[in-house]
Amino acid sequence: MTSQHEEMYQKSWQERQDFAERMQPIIGQLYRNFGVEVSVYGRPLVNASAIDIIKAHKYVGTHEETKLRLRESFPFVEALSKMDLRPASIDVGKLAYRYLFQGEANDLTIEQYLQKELSPLKEQAAPAPKDVVLYGFGRIGRILARLLIERTGPMANLRLRAIVIRPGKDGDLEKRASLLRRDSIHGAFNGSISVDEDQGAIRANGAYIKVIYAKSPSEIDYTQYGIEDALVVDNTGIWTDEDGLGQHLQSKGVGKVLLTAPGKGDIKNIVYGVNQDMILDEDKIVSAASCTTNAITPVLKALNDKYGIKNGHVETVHSYTNDQNLIDNYHKSERRGRSAPLNMVITSTGAAKAVAKALPELKGLLTGNAIRVPTPNVSMAIMNLNLKTATDREALNDYLRGVSLESPLREQVDYTASTEIVSTDLVGSRFAGVVDSQATIVEDDRAVLYVWYDNEFGYSCQVVKVMHKMAGVTFQNLPKA
Repeated sequence: MTSQHEEMYQKSWQERQDFAERMQPIIGQLYRNFGVEVSVYGRPLVNASAIDIIKAHKYVGTHEETKLRLRESFPFVEALSKMDLRPASIDVGKLAYRYLFQGEANDLTIEQYLQKELSPLKEQAAPAPKDVVLYGFGRIGRILARLLIERTGPMANLRLRAIVIRPGKDGDLEKRASLLRRDSIHGAFNGSISVDEDQGAIRANGAYIKVIYAKSPSEIDYTQYGIEDALVVDNTGIWTDEDGLGQHLQSKGVGKVLLTAPGKGDIKNIVYGVNQDMILDEDKIVSAASCTTNAITPVLKALNDKYGIKNGHVETVHSYTNDQNLIDNYHKSERRGRSAPLNMVITSTGAAKAVAKALPELKGLLTGNAIRVPTPNVSMAIMNLNLKTATDREALNDYLRGVSLESPLREQVDYTASTEIVSTDLVGSRFAGVVDSQATIVEDDRAVLYVWYDNEFGYSCQVVKVMHKMAGVTFQNLPKA
């Protein structure tokens, strides 16, 4: 015989599931019909399961004094479906919370309130779609493919048209599709993938992706595949300077090039959220910097804006990569030849110095080093900083919590107060970095911060944002901070 408490809990859970399941088709239609990406306190709901939607609402309670229930947010989602919208990222959780608990209603109905808060969208025209080519199909290339495919539809602004890989043997196409379909770290692809052997293409969730085999960019004429003015995302790491990357611009059908590694020379290294405004229409080659630079720069900017940074050291505890060896073997770099799954390996990183390319005010103030560790994904940056202004642990953590919720850096900086979180919990994080507040140490003007980051997925999300900027696609992020 069930107790009254059990019955109440079961009834509550069933109610949450019901509202989450009712939200799912509306959220999907909002994206497909209007290009609107719905989230709850930064947690994306497009293609989310009912359980993911419930968990996103539960997350609100970790940052606010009052819970946000699904029955409270559902009327806002429903009202959005009846509005004439433009492509945007709309945080329905924040809209609902402000309306219900922070006195922003001013006697307005939900519909009137949404019209007021979303009024900036009326002046925004829908941007033209941009053809995208992934040059290379390794770890970052396949995650970028997943991110682009999950946004496939008539309102998609970035359309993945082709991937370019080196010539392979018979069965290569199916193997490439299989690697996209299954991933040991990030799990199964959310959708359907099939191969068109006759046309040399991969079909995935409505996206038709041509697979082009070539040894160099000079061999390719993209226009013969109907690809024009494409943004080529070079994720091979083979070329990192203008001469090498400039080869792509010689191919017919290419408009611009984005490098998913630190760029050399005068190439602009962009950390989205910090210096994306440096990208000009005339820029043909841009770098999205490194995963570590993307993880630490937004947090460093936030701290420098508030407290000022005199100097500091950044130590990266980084998961091993394909550049290392499974077992001891020759490697041109020191120590990296030793078995990656068996050893912690001290190596160098240019991330600390690279911060200055995105944040010039910190030039010469930071040193850095790295330790490669026997985990396949998710890394951590430990930032030991001397600040210009003294503070305490509670104040600094509270500030960074606010940055993660209500600042222009809220899409880059996440925040956790969990005392139990470990690296695997961060697999799939879409943020550039996650501040582990429970590990923060502060004594007067000295602070030590621990920032987690999914060096594959979180970084790829940053790359996609740079892609949007290069393609001239800008999204309103509403409500305003």
